[in-house]
Amino acid sequence: MKVILLQDVKSQGKKGEIIEVSDGYARNFLIARKLAVAADAKALNEKKGKDSAQLHKIETERAEAKVIAEKMEKITLKIKCTSGADGRLYGSVTTKDLAEALERDFNISVDKRKIIMPEAVKAYGTYTVDVKLYSDVIGKIKFTVSEN
Repeated sequence: MKVILLQDVKSQGKKGEIIEVSDGYARNFLIARKLAVAADAKALNEKKGKDSAQLHKIETERAEAKVIAEKMEKITLKIKCTSGADGRLYGSVTTKDLAEALERDFNISVDKRKIIMPEAVKAYGTYTVDVKLYSDVIGKIKFTVSEN
């Protein structure tokens, strides 16, 4: 009997997969515990609709991420900090500072955890960091750290 899994089932498959199992196992275990539904025409059509909706959602999110990445390529953030006599900053420029500056100056909302900063910025200058906007879309932020 073919069934569509509603949840992950150990040694059978993941949620949403269509698998072939014995009739007794399907009726007495999977369907009874609401782990699966019978793969009839209605269920298959419903699954097809959900899959196409999910695919459309992924495509739109990827397109939005590409648009944001193109916007970020064109801008330069200006971060103002104070420093000591030797030119080293008090503290450092963090991903939180960059995310807040993007939101404040350009109205681009980016999660601070998506900004990939290999090392802390503790001196004046111009830097470039990567931002992981989507699984395969990476944008770049250029920013300048200057005095108040």
